[in-house]
Amino acid sequence: MTDPRYYSTKSTAEKLGVSLRTIQLWVANGRLPAWKTDGGHRRIPAEVVDRLVADQRDQSSGRSTDHHKRAFRVLLVEDDEHLLEIYSAALANLAPPIEILQATNGYDALLQIGRSNPDLIILDLVMPGMDGFRLCRTLDARPEGATSQVVVVTSLDKHAIADLGGLPKRIHVFSKPIPLSMLQSLVTNQRDANPA
Repeated sequence: MTDPRYYSTKSTAEKLGVSLRTIQLWVANGRLPAWKTDGGHRRIPAEVVDRLVADQRDQSSGRSTDHHKRAFRVLLVEDDEHLLEIYSAALANLAPPIEILQATNGYDALLQIGRSNPDLIILDLVMPGMDGFRLCRTLDARPEGATSQVVVVTSLDKHAIADLGGLPKRIHVFSKPIPLSMLQSLVTNQRDANPA
């Protein structure tokens, strides 16, 4: 009898085409079963991961490009790390799974966008360093930035936004705090409108 096989969180992320942070959230909320080694590393049963990979393959059969074989990718840009974790946990429960990326300011967001080309960007406007206004304008000026849908979640009202220079017309604005059910629906609707 052979011992069961396990994958690390890193190899699981690579096999499923999602970020390491997404796998960590799935383990934390019970979506993926895992056990911890004496060294504190998570191990995930290979049969569970292999089944998810097979499910992804079945869902994407007949589609030709690598872009269409990956999970729907959402970048959350929020300087309040507690809120960032709440958003991530709410979105980690969606099915089929999405890939969740995080940034705490506009500069980090631009790096993530360059590396990962997210399908949807959800961002705050008031952040240190490069704020959401500058990030939106930077994205709007770049041809590759137009490929991502951008949504703003902010405590600023429309008058304050206008006083600070406004936003490009294609950007949708939601008031903070956004109900988690609305956040989930927003992501689900966007994913369904742009299927992977």
